[in-house]
Amino acid sequence: MTTRLVLTRRWARLALLWWSVVLGASQACAQTTAYPTQPLRIVIGYAAGGTTDILARSLAEQLSKILGQSVIVENKAGAAGNLAAAYVAQAKPDGYVLFMATLASHGINPALYKTALGYDPVKSFEPISMVAAIPMLLVVNPKLPIRSVQDLIAYAKKNPGQLNYASSGNGSPVHLSGAIFADSAKIDVAHIPYRGGAIANTSVMAGDTQYTFASMPAALPQVQAGKLRALAVTTKARSPQLPDIPTVEEAGGLPGYDINTWDALLAPKGTPSEVVAKLNAAVIQALQSPALAKRFEGEGAVPDTSTPAALALYIDAELLKWAAVVARTPIKVD
Repeated sequence: MTTRLVLTRRWARLALLWWSVVLGASQACAQTTAYPTQPLRIVIGYAAGGTTDILARSLAEQLSKILGQSVIVENKAGAAGNLAAAYVAQAKPDGYVLFMATLASHGINPALYKTALGYDPVKSFEPISMVAAIPMLLVVNPKLPIRSVQDLIAYAKKNPGQLNYASSGNGSPVHLSGAIFADSAKIDVAHIPYRGGAIANTSVMAGDTQYTFASMPAALPQVQAGKLRALAVTTKARSPQLPDIPTVEEAGGLPGYDINTWDALLAPKGTPSEVVAKLNAAVIQALQSPALAKRFEGEGAVPDTSTPAALALYIDAELLKWAAVVARTPIKVD
């Protein structure tokens, strides 16, 4: 075999390899540009009917119109959102499986679960956009002789160990809200975890538990129907949706009590930046819809958007904040 023939064949192989790389890159670029070409899924870590479910379905409806593809909400309840987060973290990073992150999954849980988390809140995801800020309500069964935060504290002190508060799961924001409240008020109460906020609220209405820190979107209809009694909001300031309802801090005489939950959209790590940018633009457009904004606000959630970079910084700050809170709070994951 001549030297010229060997060189010719080598150049041919190099040319073929180069063409394969160029063709692959072109196809990937074309797929990204055409995105989305199939239905999307937004995975949430709670049962149907809770706050995250309500907001995710409202957002999905608008995103379907904007992106021209069906956007399906998939419920994977368990471990305060950890199961859903771990599932999405392992999904193919192509923009078709997304995660609705919460204060639990990207604020509280990393400090509570340590090695059993199943995902890294920063390294496993690409931030897309903030979606909503969500105050919580301290609500009680209306049949109880409790009409204020001070009434609840007094009742608990007169009946130590007799009151149960419901939560949407061990380690959830509701659980932590209740633990901080009990510790601050110096009351002896029992925590009863359920697989979602809607189920926890139902348990209070049924009298199986006596109170809970419910997310405002899920609790407002029951409050307005008289099935739950709202005592206070968990945020530093009163809610514009319920201006006559005091804060836990002012009504209970508990300085520094301030808990605000949130929802944000994330994608698996490695999702192309072009896809993340397209999803970010779609979320911003969706939340500019007057109908969606009215629906969010009518349920107590405040529509909120961000750039991916701003959301990354916010999550970093939340992780630091709640690690410190968990460290000084007597709370355990059962």
